[in-house]
Amino acid sequence: MLPAKLTTAVLVVTTIAATAAVARDQIRIVGSSTVFPFSTAVAEQFGKTTDFQTPVVESTGSGGGLKLFCAGVGAGHPDITNASRRMKPKEFKLCASNGVTEVTEALIGFDGIVVANAKAGPDFSISREQLVIALADNGPKPETWDEVDPSLPNIKIEVLGPPPSSGTRDAFEELVMEEGCENTDLVDCDGVTVRSDGAWIDAGENDNLIVSKLEANPHALGIFGFSFLDQNTDAIKGADIDGVEPSFENIADGEYPISRSLYFYIKNAHVGVVPGIAEYTAEFMSEDAAGEEGYLVDKGLIPLTEDLFESVSDTVAGLTPMTGNEWN
Repeated sequence: MLPAKLTTAVLVVTTIAATAAVARDQIRIVGSSTVFPFSTAVAEQFGKTTDFQTPVVESTGSGGGLKLFCAGVGAGHPDITNASRRMKPKEFKLCASNGVTEVTEALIGFDGIVVANAKAGPDFSISREQLVIALADNGPKPETWDEVDPSLPNIKIEVLGPPPSSGTRDAFEELVMEEGCENTDLVDCDGVTVRSDGAWIDAGENDNLIVSKLEANPHALGIFGFSFLDQNTDAIKGADIDGVEPSFENIADGEYPISRSLYFYIKNAHVGVVPGIAEYTAEFMSEDAAGEEGYLVDKGLIPLTEDLFESVSDTVAGLTPMTGNEWN
C-alpha cells in the first residue's frame, strides 16, 4: 500500500495530467450537417471579432457527433456537438457512463426538411402518404412515381437522402415515414424504414454534395434541411408537402408538416479549460446571431420566439446542465 503522502501526490499529479490533457487552444465542434452552416458562420464571426482562434467545425451527422461527444472528457474529445434533433435518453446515459456528467442543451431555432430537385427537373407536389408508399422497404416498392399516384411524374424513383447517422434521417423517418404511414393500408407501419433496393441512396453527410448530384441528375430527388434549399435557389427547387410550400414563413408558422428543432450541446467540463467556449456559445445565442434579425436568419435559420430565445440564452450563459428529466 502506498504511504498517505505519496497517494496524495499521485492524486495531484493525476488531476493535473487530466486537466492538461483537455488543454487545447482551439474549440472543436462536431455534429449535424444541417446545423453545420450555422455553426460555421458563428465560428467565422467569432474568429474575426475576438482574440480566440476560429473553432474547428466538422460535419459528422447528429448521431455521429453525439457518439464522439459522449465518448469522454479530454483533448481527444469534442467540446460541442450540433444536432438536428434532441439528444436521446440513451445518448445522455452514454455521456454519463463515460464521465461526461454535465451537459448544457441549447435549442437554437427551427428548420424544415425539404424534398427538392434540380430546377431543370419536373415540379413535385407530394404528400407524406405518397412518400411512404414510394419509399417504404416493406411497401409495394413501385419503380416510377406515377405508379404511386398518376398525378406524379413518370420518372424513376431515385431519392438521395441522409445516412442513418444523420438527425435529418431520424426526423424524416419520424415525421414522414411513421406519421405518413398512418394514412395508408399499403405499408405495414410496424418499424417502417426506407427502401434498401437502390430507390433510396444514402448520400452522406455533405448536403452541398447532394445539391451537386441533383444538378447532375434532374430526375432525382434529394432530402436535406431548408437552409440548403434557401442557399441554393438558383439550382434547386422544393416540393410542396401535403399542399404546403417549404418557405421560411410556413416553417415559422408551423404550417409546413416536416419541421424540427435544432440544437447544440456544451461539454461543461471543458469550459474554462479550452479557451473561448463560453464566449463562442454566447455569440451563438446572441441577438446578432440567432435573434429574429440575426445573421443566421439570413442563412435559413427559423428563429425562436422572443421569450424562448431569452430562456435558452439564460440557460447557455449559466451553463445549466441537463437533468435527465427533459424527456418526461
